[in-house]
Amino acid sequence: MAKKRMGVARAAALLIMVGQQAVAADLEQAASVQQAEDWVTEAPSPWQVRLRALGVITEDSGYVNAVPDSGLSYSDTLTPELDISYFFTDNIATELILGTTYANIDGQGSIGGLGKVGKVWLLPPTLTLQYHFTNLGAFKPYVGAGVNYTIFYNQDAGSADALKVKNTFGTALQVGFDYMVDQHWGVNFDVKKLFLKPNFDVTVDGAKLTGKAALDPWLIGAGVTYRF
Repeated sequence: MAKKRMGVARAAALLIMVGQQAVAADLEQAASVQQAEDWVTEAPSPWQVRLRALGVITEDSGYVNAVPDSGLSYSDTLTPELDISYFFTDNIATELILGTTYANIDGQGSIGGLGKVGKVWLLPPTLTLQYHFTNLGAFKPYVGAGVNYTIFYNQDAGSADALKVKNTFGTALQVGFDYMVDQHWGVNFDVKKLFLKPNFDVTVDGAKLTGKAALDPWLIGAGVTYRF
């Protein structure tokens, strides 16, 4: 009888140990699954930044008032660009684009003999509202539209006696994509079209004239994306 009781006790102890190990394994597995789910469902930060190399390709258009057949052309440039984005939802974001570059202004047509009329630096901060497509995995294309205010500074006259390009508002259209290699890092390609037609004052041989510079640049950029 004593031996029988000892056997029952040993069996009960063994069952308790096995049960404890099973419960511990279940808890460990549940914790691992929960951690994985938390990682997958963790909401990303609404802030994102990009650093791009930007090609600025201008339209060669413009004129001097009261000078028939006058025309203008502008140099193309390559410059760095920083942009900051804030996501209101997974699909809707706003982006502030920051960068600066310069343009050499040359006379064309009937004023081609003037050569380089002058050089101006421009700071064109641009704010766009974007729609991001989110059902394509790591490939995340977007479209946007917005407003631009361009500030012209460090203006130097060339063959002209004086040159003053006036600050102005413009509009912008945008299309691009991010390809995310992980939760935070990605590569970006972006194309923007700015509609930018500032007025200017120019003095040539003592004559004070006015005109319009139809820059309307394409901004073509590629770089890296970081989502906080």
